[in-house]
Amino acid sequence: MRNTARRLAAAAAGLVCLGAAEARAQDFEWQGAVDRGDAVTIRGVNGSITASAASGSEVRVRATKEWDDDDPDSVRIEVVEDSRGVLICAVYPARRGRDPNRCGRGDDYRMSVNNNDVKVQFTVEVPAGVELEARTVNGEIEARGIAAEVEAQTVNGGIEVQSSGPVSAETVNGEIQARLGGEISDDLRFKTVNGGIRLVLPNGTDADVEIRTVNGAIDTEFPLTIRGRWGPRSASGEIGAGGPDIEVSTVNGSIALVRGS
Repeated sequence: MRNTARRLAAAAAGLVCLGAAEARAQDFEWQGAVDRGDAVTIRGVNGSITASAASGSEVRVRATKEWDDDDPDSVRIEVVEDSRGVLICAVYPARRGRDPNRCGRGDDYRMSVNNNDVKVQFTVEVPAGVELEARTVNGEIEARGIAAEVEAQTVNGGIEVQSSGPVSAETVNGEIQARLGGEISDDLRFKTVNGGIRLVLPNGTDADVEIRTVNGAIDTEFPLTIRGRWGPRSASGEIGAGGPDIEVSTVNGSIALVRGS
């Protein structure tokens, strides 16, 4: 990755009063080049992640801190540039007696957090060909117009994705809405526990589909075999000539598979 990053310190952005609740905001910005095929990875804890297609060739990330009582300076925004692309984390103070939290990939990421009311809302602009990995705990994830692979994961929050690339979306408490464009050439995975899933696939899709829900209905505009009338339900089959695997599952919620244009 070309190291062309430019950072603006959060302190330089100043403070903005948001009203009677005395919540305030503080911004951090990063801008830089990420090669096609590499990824921009965002890891948050409290707060949403909103991504859209960039108008230029560089990645732009803004992290806005919002808080009531806790010290916003206790949460730092850390940038790691490596051979995989760029990784940007909201790093919270660790629980007492625990090792310091750190921003990293895989086992190098550590985040053990006490109650902290500081939220970090991430806004990301992603150029074509750059992959997006968005992970948070308490917050929604929205990714629109991403022309590469998208991986979205949260615990408490919904996920909405519009992409022409492969998608993996997973939450525990929240709905998933996804619209895919272009040819489906790689596996897709959508999973939640408490929430419904609505998946729009392009007309002319070739794929192998497996759908499962425990407490909810299955509605499909594609010719699939639906099993189960009461209790757990599932549907499976080939769309078109078959192809990449599409897995869609929830426990408490309905699933809709919709034919797009």
